[in-house]
Amino acid sequence: MGSVIQGIPSDPQKKLPQRRPEWLKAKVPSGKEYVRLENIMRSHRLHTVCEEARCPNMGECWTLGTATFMILGDICTRSCGFCAIKTGRPEYGLDWDEPRRVVEAIELMKIRHAVITSVNRDERKDGGAPIFAETIRLIHERTPGCTVEVLIPDFKGSEEALVIVLDAKPEILNHNLETVPRLYRTVRPQANYRQSLQVLERSKARGAVTKTGLMLGIGERTEEVIEVMRDARSAGCNILTLGQYLQPTKDHLPVDRFVHPDEFRMLRDRGLEMGFRHVESGPLVRSSYHAAGQV
Repeated sequence: MGSVIQGIPSDPQKKLPQRRPEWLKAKVPSGKEYVRLENIMRSHRLHTVCEEARCPNMGECWTLGTATFMILGDICTRSCGFCAIKTGRPEYGLDWDEPRRVVEAIELMKIRHAVITSVNRDERKDGGAPIFAETIRLIHERTPGCTVEVLIPDFKGSEEALVIVLDAKPEILNHNLETVPRLYRTVRPQANYRQSLQVLERSKARGAVTKTGLMLGIGERTEEVIEVMRDARSAGCNILTLGQYLQPTKDHLPVDRFVHPDEFRMLRDRGLEMGFRHVESGPLVRSSYHAAGQV
């Protein structure tokens, strides 16, 4: 009988992948422009999911004018099995100066497409939605040439919190389903698949352009991925991202397999056939990869 790693039974005959294949190798961020942008982030006391989640595309995206700002602090109230962001109970309130600092960084970095995401703030009834809204409004006011995408939590199903964000008119409303329903208890233990689908449905009903994403290689089966894609389309979702899961530390869920680029291409084609207007699918794809071209 196999052992169990954070809720996923392991097959004693199956060896976990040890070495990343060639198609998963990315350049380490470097150069004067990258250092300049990093200094702007630090001087404005800002967090980016690019850094917190150790995204392999960080250097490329920053220099192309896209960045993902993480608001509401750097401590998350949830403990997802895939995520490297710190977990705990934040002992601070909302930072109402944060939207101003985000906008100043956007101006200095010459960002053309800003992605705003956050940790989960489940200790708050509004989930921090007012800070999302203020950030969106301020970006539109101060940098009218910059489009805004928000990658939001589920706000514990609160429609009121969702409406606060939608009323600020982001160009894209993103909420990631992340994985297939069978794996939710392990991958997203404090989330609910149907509740996440409802975020996409409610956003679409209010006229938003919606987006979602999935990680592959964390234990799902291909047919399950296709079924989730169908669910997302049934919820009216417009944009889909599919990428390879990479284990951030030894304490996180293991990689089950490295998905071949051919499978990513097949899933992209299936997604387009389903009616998604844009599908970004590949081993190094993350939620914000090539996001500026999806508006």
